[in-house]
Amino acid sequence: MNKERLMNVLLEPRITEKSSLLGDKYNQFVFKVAKNASKPEIKQAVELMFEVEVDKVQVNNVKGKSKRYKNTSGRRSDWKKAYVKLKPGSNIDFMGV
Repeated sequence: MNKERLMNVLLEPRITEKSSLLGDKYNQFVFKVAKNASKPEIKQAVELMFEVEVDKVQVNNVKGKSKRYKNTSGRRSDWKKAYVKLKPGSNIDFMGV
């Protein structure tokens, strides 16, 4: 894979209460990824950027919500979420402490 492409696959980590529990209990981390990213690309991107070994990747397409403000209706865009499970002994530290 092209390194430029891999650097654009991961958009942001999703740091929520649920993702923190997944990280602690199952060594699994959640990322917002590009909509056209595949599982092998996500795996390679995480291994390249964080220098860890990835065990498994699961993806979820999240539908955007319909929102309304006064008389204007709109819709948030759809996005893709990836659950990345790391091999034992690997860890990602987002806080950098």
